[in-house]
Amino acid sequence: MEELVADAVAKGAKLVAGGKRTGTVVEATLLDHVTPAMRVYAEESFGPVKPVIRVKGEEEAVRVANDTEYGLSSAVFSRDIKRAFAVAARIEAGICHINGPTVGDEAQMPFGGVKGSGYGRFGGKASIAEFTDLRWVTIEDPGQHYPF
Repeated sequence: MEELVADAVAKGAKLVAGGKRTGTVVEATLLDHVTPAMRVYAEESFGPVKPVIRVKGEEEAVRVANDTEYGLSSAVFSRDIKRAFAVAARIEAGICHINGPTVGDEAQMPFGGVKGSGYGRFGGKASIAEFTDLRWVTIEDPGQHYPF
């Protein structure tokens, strides 16, 4: 995480909050004005380091959201729910939350990603479909009496 932050700051990102580590604890870190030239643009930090990537409109926002090898969870925020739903449909992620955080998880819902974020789903009935093969097996009894 420290390398991602240092790389971004060296290439022009603004460190808005955090950026320090004490032992194994990393402060919640926010980087503004992140660009594709910075590692944090494309690499997952698996920690409390979040980039702010500024865009000019919906089309660029969708392009940037999809400009990743990953696709686990996403979020769209809007006052216009129909528009947000249309944008959500265009984002390449296994999950998209409208007006809510990307970390929502409910046991009965299918959870899983696309692209480099894995395959398949777990949770609820989706687990049965993902972890089993539906088959039809019959048994014919040669000694069975057929009345016709």
